[in-house]
Parts: sequence; structure tokens; C-alpha cells
Amino acid sequence: MKTDCLLTRLPVAGRHVLRSALLTVLAASAQAGTIQVDVSDAAGKPLADAVVFLDSVEARKQVKPLTGVEMAQEKRQFVPGLLVVPVGTEVRFPNHDTVRHHVYSFSPAKKFELKLYSGTPSNPVLFDKSGVVTLGCNIHDQMVGWVLVVDTPYYARTPAATGKAQIDNVPPGTYTLRTWHTRLPVGAPALEQALTVPATGSATASVRMTGLQP
Repeated sequence: MKTDCLLTRLPVAGRHVLRSALLTVLAASAQAGTIQVDVSDAAGKPLADAVVFLDSVEARKQVKPLTGVEMAQEKRQFVPGLLVVPVGTEVRFPNHDTVRHHVYSFSPAKKFELKLYSGTPSNPVLFDKSGVVTLGCNIHDQMVGWVLVVDTPYYARTPAATGKAQIDNVPPGTYTLRTWHTRLPVGAPALEQALTVPATGSATASVRMTGLQP
């Protein structure tokens, strides 16, 4: 009703443009599926904090960086311990501890170093390549964190209670479903399987992750 009132106030040309834009949005939302992925460990139990993401040529075209992303250091830990971000996202690493930290990564996806500091470094770190980035602190060896950089806007993490991840508003098509966990051996690739997303409704997949480290 409100949309109709707005249209009547616009010039004829403006009405056509707005109607066309609304129809495009409605058509896109109508042709989008929901993906549900059930992730379990080797024993078949629900696996928390697994990351599932959908990869395709079209998905890569839709990637948009996030803004305002942080991975802090609190009580000599990275918080959160795992970040999932799309390619092109900048991340700040504020230090909320009373001791200084020295954050670094030697991972091929992103090598960087934030030398001994307190507070928040003035420049964020740009994650411009997809892959797993493992973080450490040169001062506190027990500190380990991960940034998973994905080349897709379609990703989710499994909750502890169910191990079931859900990705909404996925355009129809054929994708590669990838599943990754911090307990995979260093350098191990994400598990892969093909997945077809329908124009409407939902698609389901099951993933059992074996060989996870304690």
C-alpha cells in the first residue's frame, strides 16, 4: 500500500524505474534457496565451530568486504579465536591486555607482523587472499588464532548444540561445498563436495570430518 502511494507521487518515468527495481529484488529473493549442512566428527557426534562455505564462479563475483572487524587480545588470548571474513576485509587487532603483544602470521594466505605493541595499531591488516591464516604471539606461545578468508559471501559456522549450519538466500546453481575446522592438520585442505541449490526451498548436506586433531 505504501509503495503504491509512493509510485503515484513520482513522474511516470520514475514509476517505471522504481517498479523495475522492486520486481528485480522480488525475483531475486524468490529464486534463492536455504542450505542446511550437518557436520559431525569421526564418531558421528555434532561438531561445533566447523565452517561451511559455498564456492562457485558466480559466488566469487558477489564477494563484498566486511567493515569494522576486530580480533582482540584479551587475557592473553585471541578473541574471537576464529574469524571468518570475505576476501578484501580489513581487520584490526586491538590489545586490551596490560601486557604488550607481538602478533604475526607466516601463513601463505597472509604474512604479516604487528611488532610489540599496546592499544590498537593505527593500520588494520588487509586480508586480500583466500585461505587459512594462523596467528601467533611472539611473546606468549600459548596464543593461537585463525582467520579463515573465503572467496564467497555464502558461509556459516556450526553451533555447539546441533552441529547444523544454515546459509540463507543462496542463488540457485551448482556449488562446491567446503567444510573446514581449526582441528584439521596444518595445511590440510577443506573437505569438498558438490552441492546443487534449487531455485526455491532448501538443500541439505552431511559432512563427517575425520582425522581431526585433539
